[in-house]
Amino acid sequence: MSNKKLVRFSITIPEDLLKEFESSYYSGERENRSEAIRNLMRGYISNERWKNNDKEIFATITIVYDHHLPELTRKLTAAQHDCGEIIICSTHVHINHSTCLECVITKGLTKDIQKFVETLKNIRGIKSFNVNVSSEI
Repeated sequence: MSNKKLVRFSITIPEDLLKEFESSYYSGERENRSEAIRNLMRGYISNERWKNNDKEIFATITIVYDHHLPELTRKLTAAQHDCGEIIICSTHVHINHSTCLECVITKGLTKDIQKFVETLKNIRGIKSFNVNVSSEI
């Protein structure tokens, strides 16, 4: 944790909600309830920044696809070259003989990353697609 000043506050929630939260989210892997709440708040803020076109964010885009499909690999590469100013790096992994997984790490304005994501979503043949948004908080 950083050296930022911690602020104590209280919230009021139904007991059953707290019990469900602790049994599912706070499963003993996190240091304490406060850390779990901080993580949820960071995630919420990152998602809100995803909605604001003028905020700088980081996003990891994970794509699974069949590399034997005609033109698919070429289209993925072209999309990345067209948006090179927001791409920090990409990693390509061979899952099996025909399936590949690619992770593209981006940094930039939300609107630019969203444009890249929409371009990728419109490429036919992608088996799965996931965007994970993070931001400096």
